[in-house]
Amino acid sequence: MSYKEQAEIFKTTFDLKYEPMAISFTNDEVSEGRYEKTSICKAMKLASQGESFIIDQEVSICPGGSQFCGFNEPHSGPKKRRVQNFLTRGEKLTSSIVTFERMTKTGVPFATDLADKIVITPLEKAEIRPDMILFLANAEQVCRLITLDTYWDGLSPKQQLIGALCYSAIVHTIMSGNTNITMGDWTARSHQGFEKDVIFLSVPYERVHNLIAAIPYCSAGDAETVIPEEFRSD
Repeated sequence: MSYKEQAEIFKTTFDLKYEPMAISFTNDEVSEGRYEKTSICKAMKLASQGESFIIDQEVSICPGGSQFCGFNEPHSGPKKRRVQNFLTRGEKLTSSIVTFERMTKTGVPFATDLADKIVITPLEKAEIRPDMILFLANAEQVCRLITLDTYWDGLSPKQQLIGALCYSAIVHTIMSGNTNITMGDWTARSHQGFEKDVIFLSVPYERVHNLIAAIPYCSAGDAETVIPEEFRSD
């Protein structure tokens, strides 16, 4: 099944408002995509509306995103002190440098030196195999997708709800192999203007085929719910 066919199944089955996005960490050449100064969270927003982006160390303008997604080494010394000060006194997203450190140390490792570039594109435009699919969806759509994702194995994935949007929506799934649900961080949501009901659902690409295969069998997909006679009320 082609990437375009997969995208069409997702959009048709779940009536998605935004494009399901293919995200790939790669060292290979990619021919299509905007290569310009941008933040990863902005690229996510625009890719969900049909744009494609190729991002590397040269064009990633967010110091945090560059660190989380592996273009720069984790900060230490004076650089880390500036980040701590910014997050606790500027953005005011954590109460202290201790809680900031907990947030970064209790999750998966950053994607340090994983790849030269990240490709963020609508799934239907993907040129290379995605590492994950990112959905911008509402609660009902997320519920259906999660139900289908766990239909075959019944295993609840470990979640990373908090942290920078690029970390919780991309890096967690890339580094852990887990499907993840996050609302992102408040700064990214407000600055990029994501709609109030948007939830970010990240699915490792290796789980996508089974998710799609579950659609005709699961009531969260196309299957009709059948209530046995003994469960029906008079």
